[in-house]
Amino acid sequence: MAKIISVHSFRGGTGKSNTTANLAALLAIAGNRVGVIDTDIQSPGIHVLFGVEEDQMPFSLNDYLWGKCEIRQTAQDVTAKLGVPCKGQVFLVPSSIKAGEIARVLREGYDVGLLNEGFRDLIDSLELDVLMIDTHPGLNEETLLSIAFSDVLVIILRPDQQDYQGTGVTVEVARKLNVPNLMLLVNKVPSVFSAADVRARVEKAYNAPVAAVIPHSDEMMTLASAGLFALRYPDHPIAALYKQVAEQVMK
Repeated sequence: MAKIISVHSFRGGTGKSNTTANLAALLAIAGNRVGVIDTDIQSPGIHVLFGVEEDQMPFSLNDYLWGKCEIRQTAQDVTAKLGVPCKGQVFLVPSSIKAGEIARVLREGYDVGLLNEGFRDLIDSLELDVLMIDTHPGLNEETLLSIAFSDVLVIILRPDQQDYQGTGVTVEVARKLNVPNLMLLVNKVPSVFSAADVRARVEKAYNAPVAAVIPHSDEMMTLASAGLFALRYPDHPIAALYKQVAEQVMK
């Protein structure tokens, strides 16, 4: 049975999509068939990390939700784009980056119930070992569905008071939805902070395990989403932290 992992944050700009993409790649390299679905329909972007251009999206998640195609038709095998030997595969379901289609979502919405069906159909049709869901920041109907559907929920936050408050709300909602495995990842931590202190403070605040405390990185900022950090800098300490998180989400 496939493991469903949602990666979420209460606010934007936390590094959610970067985390999702790096974990997906590492899980595929380890031999898993991994699906990645971008449910951040209002502000999609994870396709950039996998090197997929707008004209390389014959179908998107939007097309499926509006009845134009089957969910399987939206999935692209992006394994070759990783540029490293890979025992498994990565399939990406992008959301449309076209301004008109984003505006249509904002104006008309869509049947959120179709997401549930799409998740299951994608797992079955691609024989996935892992489905990773890159969620929309905050809490809305589609995010709640993704959280409720998950075996593992990774909540990304920064050491910021607004993030702390919003994360508290998300953790409470996840517990009400009985998510089996909840973990936190503290990202973009300034170098002047002690990682051990940050971990202890966050775990105490939310009574939940911290999978990793990831420091701010100039290399990450310089890469600027032009690739996957863990593959571009495999010997970097942050790559090692991503590998630790990949191991934890599969336990």
